Amino acid sequence: MDHTSHQRLTESELTDAVLSGATIYGPGDENVGTVSHLHGTGAGAQAIIDVGGFLGIGAKPVAIRVSDIDFMRDESGTVHGVTQHDKEAMKALPEHRH
Repeated sequence: MDHTSHQRLTESELTDAVLSGATIYGPGDENVGTVSHLHGTGAGAQAIIDVGGFLGIGAKPVAIRVSDIDFMRDESGTVHGVTQHDKEAMKALPEHRH
């Protein structure tokens, strides 16, 4: 997927309401997870990403700083993010517990 034409989100858009459900892609455009929810707002927030599993069942929640994800909207307005972590690196992160 070519992300160069996608509109980057502003810091004010980095909220739970906007980012929840967003697909996260790794450096090779592989799907590495989905945003479950945020702790905080803005670039300093932590995104809780569900990694692995199928349709949310058996997924492992991991926390990653929102600033480590390039969030954007595609041509149809769908929000997604790109991180430098591949799927294996995301799975290796410690499980997030509330």
